[in-house]
Amino acid sequence: MKNKDLQEQRMRGYFIQATREILKREGIKAVSVRNIAEQAGYSFATLYNYFRDINELVFHSVSDFHEECKAFVAEHTIKEPRGLKKLKASILAYIRYFTEYPGIFELFYLTNGGDFGNRQQTLDVISHSLDKVCEAEWDFCVGYGRFSETEASQKRAQLRYAVIGMLTLYLNRLTPKTYTEFIREANQLIDSVLGQEE
Repeated sequence: MKNKDLQEQRMRGYFIQATREILKREGIKAVSVRNIAEQAGYSFATLYNYFRDINELVFHSVSDFHEECKAFVAEHTIKEPRGLKKLKASILAYIRYFTEYPGIFELFYLTNGGDFGNRQQTLDVISHSLDKVCEAEWDFCVGYGRFSETEASQKRAQLRYAVIGMLTLYLNRLTPKTYTEFIREANQLIDSVLGQEE
């Protein structure tokens, strides 16, 4: 890699990291060219040498948060046996990630699509986040005949909507009132959709 390429990569990294920090700390409403540039320690004009607009930075940040979530889930399910147990553990780890990082949940699921500049690429990363995190286990369950493709698709959709709904109620309304109760209800929901291991 040439020095110029390394410098460009480093500069892009500064601005992406600054955007991530602002998003984690203050949310999407605080993201502005000036705030990002100030956080990165450069002028806002410099930002435009590396990015078309602020939405490109938000996309990179969303993608990074998604990868961070995937790594979190992988780390917390590494000892689980493949199949239904690992699928359930993956969904629970996904839930745990967002309870630990409610600002990222807000960014993913409560922010208006227009705040992302209606970039379909960003919206797709968010919309399919849980599906992508659990993709290998869904494929494994279909592969060994636990679910048909159609069943897996239906169950995937049920869980996507139910998990996001449960997280929304818990993080914004504290319903249910305790984390223990919330996780108990999440377990019951997942079991009712997936069924029990045979």
